[in-house]
Formats: sequence, C-alpha cells, structure tokens
Amino acid sequence: MVKIAVTGKGGVGKTTLSGTLARMLAREGYDVLAIDADADMNLASALGVKNPPQPLTDYKDLIEERAGEAGGMFKFNPKVDDIVDRFGVVGPDDVKMLVMGTVEKGGSGCMCPASAFLRAFLRHVVLKDTSAVILDMEAGIEHLGRGTTRGIDLMVIVVEPGMRSIETARRIKELSEGIDIINLAAVINKGTSANIKPHLEKLGIPVLGEIPYDTELVEADFHGLAPIDVGGKWVEAVTQIKDNMLSMVRNFEKQV
Repeated sequence: MVKIAVTGKGGVGKTTLSGTLARMLAREGYDVLAIDADADMNLASALGVKNPPQPLTDYKDLIEERAGEAGGMFKFNPKVDDIVDRFGVVGPDDVKMLVMGTVEKGGSGCMCPASAFLRAFLRHVVLKDTSAVILDMEAGIEHLGRGTTRGIDLMVIVVEPGMRSIETARRIKELSEGIDIINLAAVINKGTSANIKPHLEKLGIPVLGEIPYDTELVEADFHGLAPIDVGGKWVEAVTQIKDNMLSMVRNFEKQV
C-alpha cells in the first residue's frame, strides 16, 4: 500500500498534480483512494469527478457519535473503517474519492472531535495490498500542526519559481521532522529547476521532476476537463514524476 500526501503553498498546482497522479496510479492497477483534504475542495475537477461527495465534516452527528464522549471529551480512535464505502464516490478509472472538509476550530493543536475523527481516518484508512492513497492537502503548513499527515510514505512538496515557495518547503520539512515524517520529495511546477533545485538540495529535499508550463492544461481547466483526459506536455511530465515517485517509495520499503 502506498500513501502519498501532496502539499505546498497556495496556487502551486498541488491539486492538479494530486488528481493526475491518482488517475495514473489507477490505470496501473492500484486501487486508488483520492482524498481532498484542502479547504478549497477542488480535487474533484482534477480527477474528472462531476458530482463530488459531501464533505465528511458536514456529518456532524456522525462525528459526534464516533468521536465525541460525554462531558465534551472525544475519542482518540473513533471507528472509521466504513467511511469510504458510505461517504465516497467512484470517479473515472474507478478512483474512489472522499472530501474531508474544513475543521471549524483550526490551528495547531486543535483537538476537537472533528479533527480527531479526520486524523484517525487518515491514519487507519486501508483498502487492500495493491491500494494507493493520495492526499491533496491544504495549502501551507497548518495540517502539519494538526498532525493529519502522520503515517504517510512520502510527502510531495510542489514548488514554483520564487523564494516564498522555497521558504514554505523549508518550513514543511522542519515541521515534518517533528511528527516523524522523514520521506519528502519535491516537484517543480511552472518553471525550470535551474534556480530552484540548488535551494532544495541544501534543504535535503530530492526532486522528482519538473513540469513545464502547458497551454493545454489551461484549456483543460477552462473546459472543466481533467488534465489526464486532455494530455500534453504537462501530463507527460507527470508520468515521469509518477514513475520516479514509485521507485522512491519502493526504495524506502527495501530499507525498512
């Protein structure tokens, strides 16, 4: 089983990458679950899902039943093993999709029942041996403060030309180490790696590949189409990134 979290600062293309990776893995025979854990909730369009599911955080009674306790306390390990079948949808290439939704009491250290419920789900979600989970995380680093990415195999940081993106990558790396996420890699979008790669190398973050600007991707977005259904240079680049990503994860497994 492969668990991948995709993150980065806002606007770098992480949602588009997440959806495309999910579809590609499904075409390779993986049983894929794509989870929209971004507050903007745009993963459906990147997957080609026309009718996305209702966010899990909308099911307040369910969360209270599973994660709540008398007296305002909450359970650390609520029941989550039926969530995919009950609240997910199946999209193109048989990719299963779930939407997490937003936690009203956000911020580092949020310990409300909804946050506990989502963390438990992300920790324990298992489909089968040939499954892959792709998490499209919210922009920035707040999710690391809540610890929702514990238990993943690889965190992919999408960066673009500019020091703000590099700074976000640095902070993600620092916070990841604090919650035992040791495997990170970067994807460079919207530019070449010449000016960015040296900074990532200093941070000790390997680069899976770079994605060129592609007008066909823009056209796909205008027409509400998933990038993988349109093709082009962008999708070709992500195909190589997907191969590099799987090779990296397999090397991690050999080292365990």
